[in-house]
Amino acid sequence: MKLGLNIDHVATIRQARGGFEPDPVAAAVLATLSGADSIVCHLREDRRHLQDRDLVLLRQVVQTRLNMEMAPTQEMIEKALQVRPAVCTFVPEKREERTTEGGLDVSSNLGRIKEAVTALNASGIEVSLFINPQVSVVRECVKTEAQAVELHTGLFAEARDEQVRYHTLEDLRSASIAAAKLGFFVAAGHGLNYHNVSSVASLPEIQELNIGHAIIARAVFVGLPKALEDMRYLIDR
Repeated sequence: MKLGLNIDHVATIRQARGGFEPDPVAAAVLATLSGADSIVCHLREDRRHLQDRDLVLLRQVVQTRLNMEMAPTQEMIEKALQVRPAVCTFVPEKREERTTEGGLDVSSNLGRIKEAVTALNASGIEVSLFINPQVSVVRECVKTEAQAVELHTGLFAEARDEQVRYHTLEDLRSASIAAAKLGFFVAAGHGLNYHNVSSVASLPEIQELNIGHAIIARAVFVGLPKALEDMRYLIDR
């Protein structure tokens, strides 16, 4: 199973002072050297953490896979076509949210999403759709002609009741099986940490986990290479 590191939270720390440190580009290089299979970054409309300069430099230095999270807007499509990351993951975006709160409403935005997928695919960029783990949503994604889906693990990660945790994990299981059968590359992420990642990593259809906050938070105390090593151990185990 592959591990993608989301470096947005490094940029968040930098933007708190509006300076130059810590540099998310440097974090991406160190993470790649420490075993991350891909680097994930989200260029938001309001540029609250990652900046345009970061995206350009990341494309130059990331030697693995650069996964650009983005809202499927015209501005971001043009930016992606300029930078040409390996993958673009379409996510819903609201200015008032602290972090991404749920999956794409694929059904209501089918035409716009499919048009964006076509434009990016024509330039050799793969597209993944960040969706809620529901079989009906997975089936709807087929109409967009995207290559991958990323299942939103937030409800599972935030569950405190064991019964809720069980049912949300079963939702992830069912959605991942459906997605794999339909030919999608299957990823998952959001809210995963060192305490809950093993359950999701045990689902065989999921091929990649994208994790940011938990790894960066641990890196504050033990360093980024060690934080990645610890997460990799739990996933592989």
